Amino acid sequence: MIEIVQVRLREGGKILYYNTNNLRLEAGMCVIIEADKGLDYGKIIFEPEVVLESDIKESLRKVIRPANKRDMEQIKENKERIIHIFKACEKKIVERKMNMKLVNAEYSLDNSKIVFYFTAEGRVDFRELVKELASMFKARIELKQIGVRDEAKMLGGCGVCGRPLCCAQFLKDFSSITIRMARDQGLPLNPAKISGLCGRLMCCLEYEHSHYKELCKNLPRPGRTIKTKQGKGKVISINPLAQTALVVLEDGRQIEEDFKKNEK
Repeated sequence: MIEIVQVRLREGGKILYYNTNNLRLEAGMCVIIEADKGLDYGKIIFEPEVVLESDIKESLRKVIRPANKRDMEQIKENKERIIHIFKACEKKIVERKMNMKLVNAEYSLDNSKIVFYFTAEGRVDFRELVKELASMFKARIELKQIGVRDEAKMLGGCGVCGRPLCCAQFLKDFSSITIRMARDQGLPLNPAKISGLCGRLMCCLEYEHSHYKELCKNLPRPGRTIKTKQGKGKVISINPLAQTALVVLEDGRQIEEDFKKNEK
């Protein structure tokens, strides 16, 4: 058995499992964790859980310790410093007329590395920019190109539902979202209505899609001609939740056919 905990890296990073390292940890706690090179920080989003070691498919990094006062001061200081570094990098991008949009920048906990995140329509040759930034800030520089969905996750915001973006709160990975999901749920196929802040189809379209697919199995497809107690008619639309279909009869009348009753 092994005790693990889910940690969101920094403020809007990935959610990963870590070995608790036999430490007493709680949800909401800021912790120092093992990183690629050195240490990083994150926030515990759920209470620790105990699982079988055989269920762990890959080696887990460890939580080093709960963040102490000095760690929190360092994190705060880095956030203040990175604001000026971000602006300086933006200025260099403009001066070099590079076709890229700077999204965010992060300092490593020990100040040895600075990571810049950007979006761009294609590949960008940023080698000379990296050299100049390394000379300016005396640190190892990394530039990472991200997608628009990653940008929304990193920057956060509120969706049309009025709640914080799912990607910035709890989603671990981005699923493939299709227009079929919106169609199966009877949503208007208007990009403005079914797209998120990132401009892509909303991730929440996936949440109930499997349930809607199951409900639709008992309903006729729109456009199909069916027999009703009042005669033949063509299905105009369906309501999966109510298990009904709107049907226009041959004489022009419209009726609502209840398929729950038909099942009994």
